[in-house]
This record gives sequence, structure tokens and C-alpha cells, in this order.
Amino acid sequence: MTHTSNLQLLPFERIHIEALLRDKRDLAEILHVSIPDSWPNFPEAFSVLINESDASEQFPTDWHGYFFILPTGSILVGNGGFKGKPDKSGTVEIGYEIASEHWNRGFATEAVQGMIAYAFAHPEVQAVIAHTLAQINASNTVLKKVGMTFIAELNDPEEGRIWRWQINRNEYHPS
Repeated sequence: MTHTSNLQLLPFERIHIEALLRDKRDLAEILHVSIPDSWPNFPEAFSVLINESDASEQFPTDWHGYFFILPTGSILVGNGGFKGKPDKSGTVEIGYEIASEHWNRGFATEAVQGMIAYAFAHPEVQAVIAHTLAQINASNTVLKKVGMTFIAELNDPEEGRIWRWQINRNEYHPS
């Protein structure tokens, strides 16, 4: 588990994802948290985790997906994580979502800072990237706040135009 000032970043386990895919009330019971009505925004991401792994296989131990939990009140505010281990160049990609009931409270910024700190604690990581829709939005603001820079506009076959954001190890300054 990773901690930030206000959040616990609890790694996904198979039992959590299976419970969520049954009913998010099952997940709430296992985690002992309340879960907002608006979460998850991208339930298909959880199905992919199960579909890509063998039933006996454990989820990756170093490059987790996380539930973002506010211990005060035992509330799940969102989730995020790494889209795999670092590639050959030492680049790792992050993604995240915050339930709309918890927007504009700093949770996205704090969770992203925690994931970036975790990534750069691994010497093989040279850069952390993230992608957003190609439009000005709250995610752009979060990524700028944590020190990421707009790198390029790309065409994604599923999403259309997207923006790539990046922070390199030499630009990273822990808060």
C-alpha cells in the first residue's frame, strides 16, 4: 500500500476485481468503504484485468492498479495505476479517475503525485507519461500541477486525438 497525505493507494487484488465485476456493493463490503454512485467511469478497464490474466495468476507486484481511499470516512474516491511495467526506455504510463462526487478536492493531484513518486523510486524509471483527450480539461490541470509537460498530440485508434504528457526523472522534484 502507498500513502499520500490524505489517501491510501490500495493495490488491486484479484478478489477485489472479481467482487467489483459482480456488484460494486460486494467490493464495498470487502474493502469496508463506501463507493460513490458515479464510480467507476470506465468499468471495462477492470474486465480487461481479469481477461488478460490467468485465474491462478497474481496481479503484478510492482506496477499495480490502485483504489484511492480516503481513510477519513472510509470512502473510495477513485482509482488509477500503471499501464504495465516500464518499457525498454524506462518509461511507464499512468492513468486515473476520480468519482465526480469528489472532483475539485485535490484527490487526483495527490494520487498522481503518489504514483509518480512510486515510479521514480524505481531506478529503472526515466520518465512517466499520461494521456488525456485533446482538449483543455481538469486532467490537463492535474498533470501540469504535478510537473508534467505537454509533449505531443497523437491519434489513438480508439479515442481519436489525444495529448501526451510527460515528466522525466531529472525534472521530478518530490513535494
